[in-house]
Amino acid sequence: MKELNIRILGLLSFLLVFSACEYDGIDPITPVEPGEDAANPEVTINSPVEGATINVLEEVSTINIRFEVVDDIEIAEIQVMVDGNTIATMDEFLDYRIVKEEVMFDNVTNGDHTVTVTATDMDGNTTTKTVSFSKEPPYTPKFPDLGEYLYMPFDGAYIDLMTLTEPEVVGDPGFTNEAFLGSAAYAGAQDAYLEMPFTGLGSNFTASFWYQVNGDPNRAGILVAGSDAEDRQQGFRLFREGSAEEQTLKLNVGTGTGESWNDGGVLTVKEGEWVHVAFTVTDTESVIYFDGVPVNTGTLAAPIDWTGVENLTIGHGGETFSYWNHLFDSSPIDELRLFDRALSAEEIQNLINASAVTLDMPFNGSYNDLASNRDVTVVGNPGFTDNSVEGSAAYEGATGSYLTVPSAGLTTPQFSATMWYNLNAEPNRAGILVIGPEDTENAGYPDTQNLRTSGFRFFRENGAEGHQRFKLNVGTGEADTWVDGGTAADVPNDAGWVHLAFTISDSSAKVYIDGELAKESDIAGISWDGTEIVSIMSGAPRFTAWGHLADTSLLDDLKFYNKALTQEEIQAMIP
Repeated sequence: MKELNIRILGLLSFLLVFSACEYDGIDPITPVEPGEDAANPEVTINSPVEGATINVLEEVSTINIRFEVVDDIEIAEIQVMVDGNTIATMDEFLDYRIVKEEVMFDNVTNGDHTVTVTATDMDGNTTTKTVSFSKEPPYTPKFPDLGEYLYMPFDGAYIDLMTLTEPEVVGDPGFTNEAFLGSAAYAGAQDAYLEMPFTGLGSNFTASFWYQVNGDPNRAGILVAGSDAEDRQQGFRLFREGSAEEQTLKLNVGTGTGESWNDGGVLTVKEGEWVHVAFTVTDTESVIYFDGVPVNTGTLAAPIDWTGVENLTIGHGGETFSYWNHLFDSSPIDELRLFDRALSAEEIQNLINASAVTLDMPFNGSYNDLASNRDVTVVGNPGFTDNSVEGSAAYEGATGSYLTVPSAGLTTPQFSATMWYNLNAEPNRAGILVIGPEDTENAGYPDTQNLRTSGFRFFRENGAEGHQRFKLNVGTGEADTWVDGGTAADVPNDAGWVHLAFTISDSSAKVYIDGELAKESDIAGISWDGTEIVSIMSGAPRFTAWGHLADTSLLDDLKFYNKALTQEEIQAMIP
């Protein structure tokens, strides 16, 4: 009886509360007639965005298609297509007015593609939206006119990006982060080397790489393509021998019934010093170059013979050239390239100049870095404009929008950045380029990030009336240095396209506007401690305390360099 009374009391209490809700002006839920279907469905494709580019090592990759469909009455069917082929059809929904879905497509090949989403409501009204995207190879030949045949950047992988071929790895070679270009370089180890499938290049070819010679061991094979461990009448052998202080690089070329010797030149062993090494072979001669300068020429009685050659050995004499103890090479190697013709001295010098570019973003409808297979993160909704200086498009900034890329491989002791810039003075201050550390004392406060003891901050803010002033701040380890040129660094708000550049060396930092020096400040070198990302067209997320946020200006032809450019080199970039 007690239990029954409690249940009755609870029921009465519920009825009283329900009744009270009505008296308090809160109506119970009542059905509403849907009314007439007056509008077509709304379709939004959130990913991929228009013009997106997939850039991965895999020849076939996957993409997640994210979309949203909204209808005023009821959605009947959604169809998702890739390149005109249906990959998904949906007709059952938890919410029949708002649908947010994701569909995976796992057969994205190199080339241009389209994603189409079509939504139909219960009255047959239909809306179709299409976006275009592309998948590019992980590497587009940088020197196609030179007959580029093989490219191994050694950025954490032993792979030829021209063919996506991986060598056989013998022993335990590794990588060093002290690369000439990119994030890493090949680091040899005892009894370790690479064997790349290779059958030759014709009678004319070139090999090119950056090399940090090590005198221990005192002799080693560097690049070898041979066929027989008994003689040297096929292929070639580039090797070194000497002392802990000096090493001589030599080349031997097999001509079928004989061999040709090129006694090369001497490299001084200096820790941390990169030298560009190249050699060319023609029907009649071989030439060895150091830093673009020919050091020795050898004569060939006949063209090179590739009979029986099956592999290119990297960092060792390999199975065909170990009999004189030219074994493993402990010297770092970076940016190895082969070309299927003999380059001229001028072309080799151009290779060296191009190797100074560590980041290259032309913004021709994509945010790709052409200098490296570097991941680019898009924050917000920046875009493109056909109002460009170079190519077909330029970056167009937007509120709350910017790009970030990893800074690995970009933080060199000497540094330069160049760009074309078309000023939009709203907002009246903005970040342009920032490589800075996280302000850990203000972790969790993204609006107050302002640690300036390492990296750099290139930005703008109000100058003279009707002008914006461009400034550079450089972190030197314990402190920071300002490169503030005053009115000399002012650009009129309506100036249109101007060329901006800044350089950082061991002793000075300089800002240039249209090739003219706006300001120079003495520095004690740059520190990169704690830096990991580059922000492009915003101070966020590492330089926000003073309101230098997203820049709505236009940006074109952005490049970073691993050296301090001269004024003459900067001026040569300006028509």
